[in-house]
Amino acid sequence: MTVSVKDLTLRFGAVTVLDKLNVEIAEGEFLVLLGASGCGKSTLLNCIAGLLDITDGQIFINGRNVTWEEPSQRGIGMVFQSYALYPQMTVEGNLSFGLKNAGVPKEEIAKRVARASEILQIGPLLHRKPAALSGGQRQRVAIGRALVRDVDVFLFDEPLSNLDAKLRADLRVEIKRLHQRLKNTMIYVTHDQIEALTLADRIAVMKGGMVQQLASPDEIYNRPVNKYVAGFIGSPEINFFDGLLEGSAFHTNDLTFDAARYPFAKKASGPAWFGIRPEQVVTGDAAANAPVQMDVIVEIVEPMGADTLVWTKVAGQDFRLRMEGQARVHHGDRLRIGFDPARASMFDKSTEERL
Repeated sequence: MTVSVKDLTLRFGAVTVLDKLNVEIAEGEFLVLLGASGCGKSTLLNCIAGLLDITDGQIFINGRNVTWEEPSQRGIGMVFQSYALYPQMTVEGNLSFGLKNAGVPKEEIAKRVARASEILQIGPLLHRKPAALSGGQRQRVAIGRALVRDVDVFLFDEPLSNLDAKLRADLRVEIKRLHQRLKNTMIYVTHDQIEALTLADRIAVMKGGMVQQLASPDEIYNRPVNKYVAGFIGSPEINFFDGLLEGSAFHTNDLTFDAARYPFAKKASGPAWFGIRPEQVVTGDAAANAPVQMDVIVEIVEPMGADTLVWTKVAGQDFRLRMEGQARVHHGDRLRIGFDPARASMFDKSTEERL
């Protein structure tokens, strides 16, 4: 089913939490609402679910105006951050409870529970109670409870936040597999950019109750529309230089380099931010052939297994670059680094919009 949010505004007294939001979600799409705490992403999800009465605007699900319909009438299944399982019931009881209350026939309930348990691989757990389950198993049951409703739109509100790192990674794969198998429309709220980049067909980056950019993970990562999106996406964070673009040359502190390879460098001029991601910085032979290159002194080395994060100083400020995991580099080493301005991002200093 499609989901359309049109000019949605939500106010609590004089405080505007969401401001004229417009989001179109295609049938079968996996959309992630991403942003820092307090940006309005969970609030937007709750509005779509019908848990909050909006101030203005409209919400459509599959072309039907559901703006003032009750949550139970919207044809959605919701998974919350907390598992919210009934502790006195078995897994099977938790999965079937809502269906029994809705008057679904016993045969249909058994069929749906069996299907959900098979998809989520929780069949052996059906007769256990929540206290006997791990965190990952409990979250699978919570997802199963939404799954048995047999709806076309699933809403996830930070479902992995309470899990440890390994469980988060494992369950993230399960949710991706679930979407590929069911092909349902899914809207997923998170503050974790890794979850967003790996799960989403499209990401809506939010700030201050507004969508900053709505695009594919690749587009958001490589062509962020403004400085906020560029800084929010990417770990470690993008390197920013505050400087002046003049005749395709970029000046920052005691450093000047030719930025002509950046697509719009020759058309723009004036104060600007220049951003280059740590993984876009090269060393060794690649640096010797890079359009922009310089020598730096290694200050901090952070071995991370698959790669190594190196901290140094460029133009008087902290600068991060990512090297391969077995890189032999130490504190105090002199390193030749380079990068290509064509892969960079540049933003107007006053508006912080992409050049």
